[in-house]
Amino acid sequence: MPLDFVRGIARDPAMSDQPLKVHTTGTHRIATPDQTLARVAPFLPVMGITRVANVTGLDHVGIPVVMVTRPNARSISVAQGKGVTLAAAKASGVMESIESYHAERITLPLKYASYDELRWTHRVVDVTRLPRLSTSAFTPHTPMLWIEGDDLLGGGRTWVPFETVHLNFTLPMPPGSGCFLAGSNGLASGNSLAEATAHAMTELVERDAATLWRLTSPEAQAATRIDPASVADPVCRSLLDRFDDAGVAVGLWDITSDIGLPAFLCRIATREDSPQHSIRPAMGMGCHAAPEVALSRALTEAAQSRLTFIAGARDDMPRSEYERHLDPAQHARWTALITEGAGRRDFAAIPSLAGRTIEEDLASQLDRLRDAGIEEAVAVDLTKPEFGIAVVRLVIPGLEGLDSSPDYAMGARARAVAGL
Repeated sequence: MPLDFVRGIARDPAMSDQPLKVHTTGTHRIATPDQTLARVAPFLPVMGITRVANVTGLDHVGIPVVMVTRPNARSISVAQGKGVTLAAAKASGVMESIESYHAERITLPLKYASYDELRWTHRVVDVTRLPRLSTSAFTPHTPMLWIEGDDLLGGGRTWVPFETVHLNFTLPMPPGSGCFLAGSNGLASGNSLAEATAHAMTELVERDAATLWRLTSPEAQAATRIDPASVADPVCRSLLDRFDDAGVAVGLWDITSDIGLPAFLCRIATREDSPQHSIRPAMGMGCHAAPEVALSRALTEAAQSRLTFIAGARDDMPRSEYERHLDPAQHARWTALITEGAGRRDFAAIPSLAGRTIEEDLASQLDRLRDAGIEEAVAVDLTKPEFGIAVVRLVIPGLEGLDSSPDYAMGARARAVAGL
């Protein structure tokens, strides 16, 4: 079904069907974390969620982190949640597990055809701008599965490769797999379709921004470092104080891209001067229309990443990942990055794009994408009527994907930054 909210999206801020934000501490939502948890709790056993564990106490930082277990998952069976309160962390982790469940069990109509067969009779996304690996098996003649969504920028129904939407990684994989970058980037849930879509979009913009920022020179990166003393937001200030009290060094960088949505990277490492460290350095990122929300996401995600390593239950982290980050030389490099040099960028000078409603935020985000030359943003509504929990998978051709794989093939934006 088409996303009905798209038709009048925030063009009239006085529209009565746009609920005001009621929760703005660390994130912007139209329901409190407790309300969200109460609404979805009856469905957790049906989705196979067996445990929501508070793992905050495994570390001494004290920023709330939870672990959500779904043993029969078709992708990863352990999800993490973070937040400035325990309720927010629970809602974060539970909703992440729920959205993965939806993306693993898609029952929407699919088409099986090659790009060349489909494009003459159906509106098809620009596949040349989708993130992929250098080992991609795609050709215009490769038969594959396709799924339909709504183009929030160009309007109209548009077909995208199913591989860019689903998370069912059980074997054998669907026909045509291995053509495009698969993963959960751009998958989000929320208290409404608009909320889920806005969250999915900031995640995609965040990963694009991080990939572009990493391609810049060390000097350019250093120029984006934030002066932590300029962070006056009480929520972010309290998170920084918790790290400091725990003996954890924090470095902050403004990685906002030409799209203009505030995005930040946070690196943390213990200050202890021991040659052997049982806790690895960690990193977090965040993006949001409100700079203070984007920064709080980066800070809480860094705490979550650190605790993910401590708990050791995440099933997509191989032993080599632990060994690499426990290398004393790696720890020394991270500590140097965090502690050497001073941040000069004033956090207080970063403008906010946040509105009174989620729809206003989403409209602003779409305008920013247009201004940056992005032409399509296809949202696939994965909401299941039996649950009524809004889940959206957003596909935005032209944005860079996560570049963590050595086989990542840079898109046009990345090549321009790299001077290729």
